[in-house]
Amino acid sequence: MAREVGVTAKTVSRVINEEGSVSAQTRARVLDAMSRLGYQPNLMARNMRTGGPDSTVGLIIPDLGNPFFGTVAGGIESAMRKRGLTLIVGSSEETADGEGSLVTTFLARRVAGLLIVPSSDSDHRSLRVQRSAGLPLVFIDRPARGLTTDCVASSHREGARSGVAHLIAHGHRRIAFIGDSPTLHTRKERLQGYRDALADAGIPFDRRLVETGHDYEAAAAAVTRLLTRKDPATAVFAANNFAATGAVLGMSRLGRRDVALVGFDDLPLAEVLEPALTVIAQDAVAIGHAAAELLMARLDGERSKAKTVVVPTRLIVRGSGELPP
Repeated sequence: MAREVGVTAKTVSRVINEEGSVSAQTRARVLDAMSRLGYQPNLMARNMRTGGPDSTVGLIIPDLGNPFFGTVAGGIESAMRKRGLTLIVGSSEETADGEGSLVTTFLARRVAGLLIVPSSDSDHRSLRVQRSAGLPLVFIDRPARGLTTDCVASSHREGARSGVAHLIAHGHRRIAFIGDSPTLHTRKERLQGYRDALADAGIPFDRRLVETGHDYEAAAAAVTRLLTRKDPATAVFAANNFAATGAVLGMSRLGRRDVALVGFDDLPLAEVLEPALTVIAQDAVAIGHAAAELLMARLDGERSKAKTVVVPTRLIVRGSGELPP
């Protein structure tokens, strides 16, 4: 490029990096040459030379197919775009090995920060060195294990309590719970919210009404078991979006439209179901924005104690949660 424009390599470098004094005419000639030659700066090579961090931020999520995490990623990206930061995303497939591999890859790339939705069996003590060295770390939806750092999550426990209380207010006493893996933090929090609502109403907790259903088919099978037993549930609280979809699928196969249902997390077609699905909605975009703002504050030098931001949920009444026993 320097030969093309007829200047020194240092002058070209100053234009590319916006450093030093270069005349407007020379700058225009260099930029024109960059366009004609299709030149793109090699950021990784620059980082290796300068020892500085990249302008990218790594995001690790458990499932690329889950629309909730896709919306969170969109919220993060829109907030970071104004800072010129680029978001790169990888899926751990809900495994500690997958998460650890992505952490290693992102750190080798010298990312400016890490955002992690941790898997249920991961341990984060190995990140203490990076945390102490100033690498911004923000955990999303679930807290870190073995590490004190920033975290952004929905009001899982309170949201579940309000959803189950809504079913109780409509006369239900045999309310089933269908949740994720028992080891997952969000499952534990939402199950506790379910139990809180039962206790508030003086309804005994019945372990036989608690089922696991992470994917559609598992949740459909769970709701079938719950509704075909001798003393069936009259209402279901589905503690994640996959469980809610599976519950709808299972009820449809049984020809049951008389069972009340409240889901945790909204679904794209919730309004067109019959009856339309009542949900405890999370604000995934707000979660993404909050996580991005925390990370960028750390990039700007904030060194306060680790923060936990809780984003409120809200009840959306549509019909399925209002069916009587």
